[in-house]
Amino acid sequence: MNINTSISEFSRAKQHIASGVNSPVRAFKNVNSSPIFVKSAKGAYITDVDDSKYIDFVCSWGPMILGHAHERVTEAVKKAAERGTSYGAPTIQESEMAEQINKMMPNIELVRMVNSGTEATMSAIRLARAYTKRDMFIKFEGCYHGHGDSFLIKAGSGAITLGLPDSPGVTKGTAKDTLIATYNDAQSVKKLFEQYPNQIAAVIVEPVGGNMGVVTPKNDFLKQLREITNQNNALLIFDEVITGFRIAKGGAAEYFGVKPDLVTLGKIIGGGLPVGAYGGKREIMNMIAPDGPVYQAGTLSGNPLAMAAGLETLKIIDEDPDFYNKLNKKADFLVEGFSNNAKQAGIDVAVNRCGSMMTFFFNSLKEINNYNDAIKSDTKLYAKYFLNMINQGIWIAPSQFECTFVSAAQTFDDLQKAVDANAKALKLIK
Repeated sequence: MNINTSISEFSRAKQHIASGVNSPVRAFKNVNSSPIFVKSAKGAYITDVDDSKYIDFVCSWGPMILGHAHERVTEAVKKAAERGTSYGAPTIQESEMAEQINKMMPNIELVRMVNSGTEATMSAIRLARAYTKRDMFIKFEGCYHGHGDSFLIKAGSGAITLGLPDSPGVTKGTAKDTLIATYNDAQSVKKLFEQYPNQIAAVIVEPVGGNMGVVTPKNDFLKQLREITNQNNALLIFDEVITGFRIAKGGAAEYFGVKPDLVTLGKIIGGGLPVGAYGGKREIMNMIAPDGPVYQAGTLSGNPLAMAAGLETLKIIDEDPDFYNKLNKKADFLVEGFSNNAKQAGIDVAVNRCGSMMTFFFNSLKEINNYNDAIKSDTKLYAKYFLNMINQGIWIAPSQFECTFVSAAQTFDDLQKAVDANAKALKLIK
């Protein structure tokens, strides 16, 4: 694999961009490589600036569920751009998007569009505090809810990758209102409510952990969270920036049969463009300005290009009653192939999966159920594995603690190439 142009472009970028990248995990720092610069993408494939092609299993960290440059999505964006790229005023497309989200996720009675997942989670927490008139909230160790100050306490994603679970610049005053519980341990949540009675506004959780690698809820964990929050008059917030429209048409509420009070969305609802949203029960959402006292605003919220791309993406998904079944069959194929390869190679791995998202943990534990399990993974071995997969034209996340995503654009031939590459990589790194 030739990445000479990428190397020179990275040197150029570092002269003008902080760390040379606009999001930390893109630096490939944890996999001992210079980042690969992308020139274009189409369908299941990414092409770098040296014209090397890769089958894409990162999918822009989740949103490209249809693959890249889908004809209908691209056409919708083109038509929207011809009408203007931003108005700072209401559009019909915003209402259509809200109606589509409500159709597919009926538990979201009202929604507010924003520009990123971070903005969505920050706004949801502010709203929960205002609604309950309480200051504290509970998050889970290893769950990442964006880079808002309140969330950068034992966060996941890039914070784990770079060994920075807490960020300088977060004040002690902010941190004291963030309480940390253990994912898949409802008792740890109960204890916090007992320790801080009538002080906790909400519990926010990734219904499927996606930022410490894929970690699935066990033993009715989400149902227990629903019961605990109800008992304590606190809100339950599902951060579905990753899982929303990824694991099921109705998201985690449909998949697990648990209805939260608020939901945050991103990624897929933008069809690849920057977007976020938060929504939920009408009574709670009615507190947002200008109808209510909770202020939140954004000049580019509901941007017409993002609405066009996201709405077309959701329509395509909604039109096919077999969409998720087909996606899950592809994920089944990939997981089975990777798992069999690991057994034959004699390498300890744990493969966690929910729907079309999965993580291949280099870990001697049979199951990864929380952050403490995840961080026992062999990141040095993953780095070797990553480079071997990239060298064979398979684009995977440059971090042990991220997801592998399947897209509708991938064929079974693409998946078989990935399984074959996985087998070869495992033999080479053993």
